[in-house]
Amino acid sequence: MIDDVSGLWLGRVWLPAARGPAVVTLRDGQVIDITAKGAATVSEICEKKDPAGFVRDTAGNDLGSWNEISSAPVGDLEQIHLLAPCDLQAVKACGVTFARSMVERVIEEKAAGDPSRAEEIRNRIGTIIGDSLRNITPGSEEAERVKQALIAEGMWSQYLEVGIGPDAEVFSKAQVLSSVGTGSDIGLHPISTWNNPEPEIVLAVSSTGRIVGATLGNDVNLRDVEGRSALLLSKAKDNNASSAIGPMIRLFDDSYSLADIREAELTLQVRGEDGFLLEGHSSMSQISRDPEDLVRQTIGRHHQYPDGLMLYLGTLFAPTEDREVRGEGFTHKIGDVVTIIAPGLGELRNTVRLATECSPWTFGVSALMRNLAARGLL
Repeated sequence: MIDDVSGLWLGRVWLPAARGPAVVTLRDGQVIDITAKGAATVSEICEKKDPAGFVRDTAGNDLGSWNEISSAPVGDLEQIHLLAPCDLQAVKACGVTFARSMVERVIEEKAAGDPSRAEEIRNRIGTIIGDSLRNITPGSEEAERVKQALIAEGMWSQYLEVGIGPDAEVFSKAQVLSSVGTGSDIGLHPISTWNNPEPEIVLAVSSTGRIVGATLGNDVNLRDVEGRSALLLSKAKDNNASSAIGPMIRLFDDSYSLADIREAELTLQVRGEDGFLLEGHSSMSQISRDPEDLVRQTIGRHHQYPDGLMLYLGTLFAPTEDREVRGEGFTHKIGDVVTIIAPGLGELRNTVRLATECSPWTFGVSALMRNLAARGLL
């Protein structure tokens, strides 16, 4: 699940002896515990002047091989296993940052959550828009002309506003400490019948707005719920185990930087218990808003995050392939295995369950503080 062992990695594991999490890095294929006072959380390390140098130079304890720990059953409290690599950071997400994704959000809205109407609306919007949005700079004069043309056609949408208007869509994806890591189940709200994975890059950002690293994420999405009303966004996005992040944060250094993120290629595979296979792709080179711009719109004098944040950057992937019923496109089935891969960032793999059947989230901020205090780490 880590394809470049020479990278500088930062993550978290469950440590049975401590009955809590440990901050770890990866060295020569071994998982090294670097938890200490002043470095008891990933958030603290991301706040340091040189997070990469700190992780590289800090001594630690060898917990075992990456292959063994990364394959351990997630949720077994008697075994060391991987957790989401973030802890105290806020978990935010950007939507409608790719032209194709933007069109699909418009379809969701116009279909009012009904997948049977989506194909007809998709064809109509394609006739009006074509590829005219692909190279438009959001907030530009050209974008404004396209906006007015769509209004005249009766096809303007709030999703197109955030796609080509001056302001990005940034929302709260999950609560602090609620994200799950690779190997975990991911949750769908039981009311949803039209949903999909969203393979994304997730940036690790310090409280000053400095981008210190990146990892992979699955922004699990309920298309029918959001399509009924944008005011249901929280219900569509923030559910038990609906935010997957991992496997580890790759810290930026001389070998890997934001330039690599701008050119990253993500592949997605969904394999169902019914034999269904869906494959998709998302190219960061086609993003409409630069990652630095998305960070600036999220954190600054207008909004602070004292413990930093994790920021999903959005996805190009929008599945339209029919799974069973013609014209109704793709939706998940329970038991689907979702795998997201990007060279340099590794692999994030999760299994789809109902949110009500995933392990409940019980280890929150107060539990973490009590645990760290008992271990003498605060």
